[in-house]
Amino acid sequence: MRTRGGILLANLVTGLALGFTVTSIGFGDYAELNRMFTFQDLRMLLSFFGAVVIIASVFALLRVRRDAGRVHAGVVPGAVLFGIGWAISGGCPAIPIIQVAGGYLPAVITIVGIVVGVRLCRWAGGRHLLRVDRGSCGG
Repeated sequence: MRTRGGILLANLVTGLALGFTVTSIGFGDYAELNRMFTFQDLRMLLSFFGAVVIIASVFALLRVRRDAGRVHAGVVPGAVLFGIGWAISGGCPAIPIIQVAGGYLPAVITIVGIVVGVRLCRWAGGRHLLRVDRGSCGG
């Protein structure tokens, strides 16, 4: 399964399974996400918390360690912008794709915003207007 086609197939199956799961539990529904961000319904927030606890436990059991590195100066403002965008649009970068597939066409605006933001980051980085490491902005 290490062939290019095998990896593509595995990614496709995994992506479809994740999309089905995310949609089934309501993570792709703008109204559900809005209720989470306005603290009207804590079910999804508790789901996120549970996922973090599970993955942290798995990492501890497998003794996964990450070298403590210097935090990039853009991490905090980037995280704030990411969170604001998520709250406004009703999804992280993967959710709008699921929303469009489910017929929620306003999510196309979010996808366009993501593409424009990545392209602006690449443009500004190429002109040395931003000090971003080479791993930022998708390449």
